[in-house]
Amino acid sequence: MGVGRSAGKAAKKNNLGSKVRAKRRARGMTQAELARRLGISASYLNLIEHNQRPLRAELLLSLAREFGLGLDDFASDDDHRLGAHLLEAFSDPLFEEHPLNSAEVRELASTSPAVARAVLTLYEQYQRARNSLAELAEDSYARQEITGEVDGSERLRQATGEVLPSEEVNDFIQRHMNYFGALEEAAQRLWEDAKLKRGARFAAMAEWVERQGIGVQLTSAGEGRLIRRYDRDLRRISLSEALPPSSRNFQLAAQIALIFHTGLLDELSEDDGLTTPSSRSLARLVLANYFAGAVLMPYGRILDSARSQRYDVELLANRFGTSFEQVCHRLTSLRRPDAEGVPFHMIRVDIAGNISKRFSASGIRFARFSGACPRWNVFRAFQTPGMPRVQVSTMPDGERFFCIARTVAHGRGGYGTPQTTLAVGLGCPLSHASELVYADGMDLEDEDAMLPVGVTCRLCDRGDCEQRVLPSLRQPLRIREDVRGVSMYSTTEV
Repeated sequence: MGVGRSAGKAAKKNNLGSKVRAKRRARGMTQAELARRLGISASYLNLIEHNQRPLRAELLLSLAREFGLGLDDFASDDDHRLGAHLLEAFSDPLFEEHPLNSAEVRELASTSPAVARAVLTLYEQYQRARNSLAELAEDSYARQEITGEVDGSERLRQATGEVLPSEEVNDFIQRHMNYFGALEEAAQRLWEDAKLKRGARFAAMAEWVERQGIGVQLTSAGEGRLIRRYDRDLRRISLSEALPPSSRNFQLAAQIALIFHTGLLDELSEDDGLTTPSSRSLARLVLANYFAGAVLMPYGRILDSARSQRYDVELLANRFGTSFEQVCHRLTSLRRPDAEGVPFHMIRVDIAGNISKRFSASGIRFARFSGACPRWNVFRAFQTPGMPRVQVSTMPDGERFFCIARTVAHGRGGYGTPQTTLAVGLGCPLSHASELVYADGMDLEDEDAMLPVGVTCRLCDRGDCEQRVLPSLRQPLRIREDVRGVSMYSTTEV
């Protein structure tokens, strides 16, 4: 009896019944027809679809076979993420006259995911068009003032709402939880075939490539701005000598993937979520970079080292001859079902707050349509370049995370060459913090030491935040002319 109730609660929490109903309707099947195929009564299927009965393992397997799906298609994380993105979209002031609560939005995402994705796509197109038209107006005004010309055809084309390839690829990586077993296997084969060893990987990889009839050469730092090039006619890979050794190794490994595993990259990038040639091409490059990280830091070795060194990123970078950022990337990909590492999230930002990379296995939410919370330590890392910063964060929903952040420099080396400073943040649920060396000496139970952070201002209802720049969606805006709180939109009574 107790087990049944627990299973029922789990089914309700995961909304598996709603998924079954959505997939049945998508195939034009009646409840009676599906029930007959599953060998259960129509009334019992009706209870399952309304999350009133648990979806037993044998039924889940039967449903997967019936619909020609994998078990991953019934995972609940996608619904949660879809609901979160939808809630962020509805936080736009555009919808202020149409108040929706979070329960209604999440129900839409759970029971009608196709409709929810359509709404989200429509909002994304609206956002893109609005931003492009604003840029067009600014550009046209500036051009008219300077030259008297107005030429915004390219901006107008963008305003029609083409999907950004980077967003589709980010979603693609998130759906796969940043783990690609086939690339891991291919990387392991290269490690063994090329007899790679720590400290001599570039020479070993170059020798292996040359045995395949392709040359490898280093080019002078003064020969243009290219850092990697493959000449298909001459069958020659050229890499800039200005690259630091970690980047040189990484670029050579990535090019090996692009040359020798093109079929695998094509197969993996044939994904329904990648809707344009540009998205699929970008996905191929991202997958080639994944392969490179797996070559330089083989799964078993990096996982064992991470555990023994308690996820000390700097020590791991020294051990594997890689960079701080490369190690952070690799740690997020340790998601093999039978040998998982700490579930990390990762974010990379520039000093202007633009997010150039994001992935979450920890459960933390990143903003999709607006800037992130400035209280995140990834932004404060710019105040102490090169020094790791730690933070225990508590989100508005009560979830808690342990995060580290540090700046990283991007450049080709050499005097006078431009350097770009970015900040990389790596974090995990607070329950895993004790596994990280960065948590040593910290009282992880100290409520006063936990910094309240949010996703974006519009989705955060904390009224006492001095860095708030927009009113909260959940709090009515009440301006009191004679009282000023920590911000203009503070809701704290003074």
